[in-house]
Amino acid sequence: MTRHQVVVLRRGDRGLAVADVCDRLVITGDLPADWVASAGPRDSVEFDEEVEHAVKSFQQRRGLLVDGVVGRSTYSVLDGARWSLGDRVLRYLPGHPLEGDDVAQLQARLAELGFSPGKIDGIHAGATDTALRHFQAGVGLDADGTLGPDTMRAFVALRRSVTGGSAIALQEREYIRRGGYSLSGRTIVLDPGHGGDDPGTTGFGLIESDLALDLAQRIEGRLTAHGVGVVFTRTSGPGGEEVERATLANSIDADLLLSIHTDHTDHSDRSAGIAAHGAATFFYGQGEERGEPPGDQPSAGPGATAGPGRGWSVIGERFADLLLREVVARSGLTDCRTHPRSWPLLRRTRMPAVRLDIGYLSHPSDVAVLSNSHTLDRIAEGVVVALQRLYLGEADTGHTGMLRLVDLRRHLESIGMGQAGHARQPRQGR
Repeated sequence: MTRHQVVVLRRGDRGLAVADVCDRLVITGDLPADWVASAGPRDSVEFDEEVEHAVKSFQQRRGLLVDGVVGRSTYSVLDGARWSLGDRVLRYLPGHPLEGDDVAQLQARLAELGFSPGKIDGIHAGATDTALRHFQAGVGLDADGTLGPDTMRAFVALRRSVTGGSAIALQEREYIRRGGYSLSGRTIVLDPGHGGDDPGTTGFGLIESDLALDLAQRIEGRLTAHGVGVVFTRTSGPGGEEVERATLANSIDADLLLSIHTDHTDHSDRSAGIAAHGAATFFYGQGEERGEPPGDQPSAGPGATAGPGRGWSVIGERFADLLLREVVARSGLTDCRTHPRSWPLLRRTRMPAVRLDIGYLSHPSDVAVLSNSHTLDRIAEGVVVALQRLYLGEADTGHTGMLRLVDLRRHLESIGMGQAGHARQPRQGR
């Protein structure tokens, strides 16, 4: 079963496709080594409870949607997990980029050596090809963009000489610093979830797709007033699959993407539906939820939670944290924390991308908050304040939930005046 032939597999299915998935789960360590051999003929291998548990374990570890179902996104990551750097020849194939853990390990290695491949996403695209060619030229090899034996030997010969910190994290922070404090001139993509024939979740009279678009339009008005260029992935119609939305954001070279959704729980369990409530944010990251990117930790094998090659967007994490705190402070919604995920939209965008889940439409109190137009205005202001605080970086001295847009404008003006005054000061003689 290739990446292009994948079908949706779930508990109760049987056949060669299920056996193919189980082969990969053995490689990742989620099924025991002798599982496939003891499962009987390959054409009758069953997707049973043990396989479902193994799939969920893999999904949880890789930041995927934990549903125990093997669809396109899960299979793509699962199929790539069988490769380690050096297992196969890597090269850039426009239109059909190679994906896998070996690509992510290559990206991490290039970043450590000072050749930026962009986001460590395990996708061998143009930025990775360029970084690899620059590395090859730098060590005196033919810069053909092919990772073969000679380039692998060059990697082995070069050991990281500086430790203590992530190269990608440093590059992302420097990118923010060089961009300046102002929002003016930046391009932000707003992605209202679902749309068209897909309304998303519904509850107590609210529809997720309509609410997401309403909030996105309120955010747009405030951003454009600050000179920000705003692009929507959709307006009244459908926005396409997550991969299509990521492609749109990449095509315009946006500075940041914000995806807006609501959450819900199964109404068949009324007590659980009432209990689950609050807002959460998500950014691109693979591995355990902790303060340091997993890519800084030693490798523990192809099925490990952390190790070289695990992607982690430092800027995405920072914005997700600022965004959630501002939204919670302004709305009164429960703080359901910030989480790393490797969902397609977060993984395949070249710029930092964050998803905001703004409450549960299965919870009456959350619906009451989201039904209030003034609260939505406050949330929209909180989004813009969080975005401005992201670009202020170390100059951010505000308190969460206390700043208004006018306060930030005054703060920016004072920073500009201070810098101008410093530039006019004559140098002291030595």
